[in-house]
Amino acid sequence: MDWRQMFDHWGILLADGAWGTQIEKRGLAVGECPESWNLEHPDQIREIASSYLEAGAQIVLTNTFGGNRLKLRKSGLADKVEEINRVGVELSREAVNGGALVFASLGPTGEFLEPLGTLTEAEMIEVFAQQVRAFAAAGADGVVAETMMDLAEARCALRAVRDSSDLPAAVCMTFTNGPAGYATVMGVTPQQAATELDKAGANLVGANCGTGIEDMIEVIRLMRPATAKPLWAKPNAGVPELVDGKTLFRQAPEEMASHLPTLVEAEAKVVGGCCGTTPEHIRAMAQKVKALLDKNYKRTYATKGD
Repeated sequence: MDWRQMFDHWGILLADGAWGTQIEKRGLAVGECPESWNLEHPDQIREIASSYLEAGAQIVLTNTFGGNRLKLRKSGLADKVEEINRVGVELSREAVNGGALVFASLGPTGEFLEPLGTLTEAEMIEVFAQQVRAFAAAGADGVVAETMMDLAEARCALRAVRDSSDLPAAVCMTFTNGPAGYATVMGVTPQQAATELDKAGANLVGANCGTGIEDMIEVIRLMRPATAKPLWAKPNAGVPELVDGKTLFRQAPEEMASHLPTLVEAEAKVVGGCCGTTPEHIRAMAQKVKALLDKNYKRTYATKGD
């Protein structure tokens, strides 16, 4: 069953939770490259994917968020791009064993396009394409470009998926609420992102990270009128707090899940969690999704019976 069939069948799909904070809990050292764990600690990465499947996730991501060569070269791993990204997909696929879709994670390069930076559009597309080719070769079901701040970079990621594979692409940007309303740090609004990414050919558009589920509800409400594409929403487990030099996410699973019906009412079709969310958060969300689906089934059945 591909993602379109799953949407047709369920209407709502539950994605997984955080990867970075889960790897940190397993001992990732400060400054260590998380993606290196695909090669050095594959059992731990497999375990994270398995834990989300067991919690009820229908879409599980991969440990490839920072797997582009511009980031990997800072850790001396530029020659391992293909291997790290291929193995990242393989580990999630092995863990879910056909029980969920595997969408490969594609994060920002950490660099700017000209004229703010030195990368040309063609160079940035190729940086992403190198990952995408590895995703496709390893059998990913789709790609999610996530935590994007710059609309031009998001379009480059989408172009790379389109040019280098036949995989469906979700593109998500990160918004925070400021004096002028919700926008990325580059000034992109939710409405602008949804309009432009739809026009560029994304299969799904949405938002992740940045803030908690209450703000995510507002972001999805703003995106909905700008696109007919399914909306993807993965908020953090609350607003991040800096305590003694460490970033903490304090929202409990039940509290986060209590807002999920409102997020779905705003017409998010893929829901899950980003930083700070755990398998327990996803399990609590799975219970809410099941209740929503049961309620919708009963309503539909009653209507057909009249």
